[in-house]
Amino acid sequence: MNEIIKVKNAVKIYKETKALDDISVNFERGKIHGIIGRNGSGKTVLLRCICGLSKLTSGSIIVDGKELGRDIDIPENIGAIIEYPGFIPEMSGYKNLKYLADIKGVIDKKRILDVLKIVGLENVGKKRVGKYSLGMRQRLGIAQAIMESPEILILDEPTNGLDKNGVKEFRELMIKLKEEGKTIIIASHNSEDINFLCEDIIELDKGRIESGGNV
Repeated sequence: MNEIIKVKNAVKIYKETKALDDISVNFERGKIHGIIGRNGSGKTVLLRCICGLSKLTSGSIIVDGKELGRDIDIPENIGAIIEYPGFIPEMSGYKNLKYLADIKGVIDKKRILDVLKIVGLENVGKKRVGKYSLGMRQRLGIAQAIMESPEILILDEPTNGLDKNGVKEFRELMIKLKEEGKTIIIASHNSEDINFLCEDIIELDKGRIESGGNV
């Protein structure tokens, strides 16, 4: 298999709680992968660790051949929504994206406007994010995740707050990105989204893999 992410014997302990308990799973390049589980199952913790936002207590995560914590701290080829997207409420949607884009300086104004159109926010890009609905914030979060065209997308509850049309557009976008060769990992309570989009699905419960996986 052509794995782009390898998680081996991953353990994450917060105080006395094992949020991840000996997780081993590989994510294959160019596929849409799903992670399901109840609140507290370890979904978000696993995604945070893959993104380099949390360090494992033990075990290893290798992203595109580089081990987190040894070769790199934060993978550069990942775009992510982890939990609720955080934006500056006093700034417009466009200015929020530009502020983030300026950190790396790899995309221009046209690309920002293009991704706002892709997620259906072209008419409210100048509106303050503080005035956005939950669904609009989620669309902006998706725009942030895809705007630099990363190889890997990590999406935690990406359809949260989206209406029926928004969910349809999200699914269409994910299929298009997969066709472009992107690797996508989606964690969701919504089994319909997972079953519709994902080729490989793992179920987590109390920090362990209950079903699925390929190791």
